[in-house]
Amino acid sequence: MAAQPVYKRVLLKLSGEGLLGEREYGLDPDTVDRICTEIAAVHKMGVDISLVIGAGNIFRGVSGAAQGIERTTADYMGMLATVINALAVQSVLEAKGAPTRVMSAIPMSMVCEPYIRRRAERHMEKGRIVIFAAGTGNPFFTTDTAAALRAAEMNCDALLKGTQVDGVYSADPHLDPTAERYEELSYQDVLSQNLKVMDTSAIALARENDIPILVFAIHAEGSFADVVCGQGHCTTVK
Repeated sequence: MAAQPVYKRVLLKLSGEGLLGEREYGLDPDTVDRICTEIAAVHKMGVDISLVIGAGNIFRGVSGAAQGIERTTADYMGMLATVINALAVQSVLEAKGAPTRVMSAIPMSMVCEPYIRRRAERHMEKGRIVIFAAGTGNPFFTTDTAAALRAAEMNCDALLKGTQVDGVYSADPHLDPTAERYEELSYQDVLSQNLKVMDTSAIALARENDIPILVFAIHAEGSFADVVCGQGHCTTVK
């Protein structure tokens, strides 16, 4: 018998870098296609899915690319870049038969819907994948914080963070071969040890709303489905 989901409603947070593939910037079509195949497969299992996607593959407000640009303006540029990623993922998901809606915290009615919580809730009740774009709509907040906020607003059972590695480590395992991998952490562990899971406001939001954060490798085939079914290789923060 196939594994059954242990989470009925989840929010998947993807970094913009996760869409790069082998490229230095932009979108890699093969990588986007493979990730969307994973998302569509979990959607077919009857799981309510929402997404928040970063913009590091296009523009990062706190990066060298933003030097000379005032911080709030740079942050708004990053928010607009998340809409580009959201529209790309929407297009690929719908080509795979998964009904999808993009909702932006910055209204831009020509390309997507404005974010309205009740409308987002209705989309999910109707079995649509909702992609939340433009972060929180405010500068100085990351897409991590947006993910935790939307997960709380949508009453999600878990916040899944798809990364380049299979969990949380004490240091970057690509740079430090002695880095220790954690199976489970408390929210306080993450904050006190300054582990780079998500930023502190996102961790605080998840803790206040009792939403577990599951960190897993998005590029491992079937990993999203495995984690949703409680069998995946991930680090759980709760």
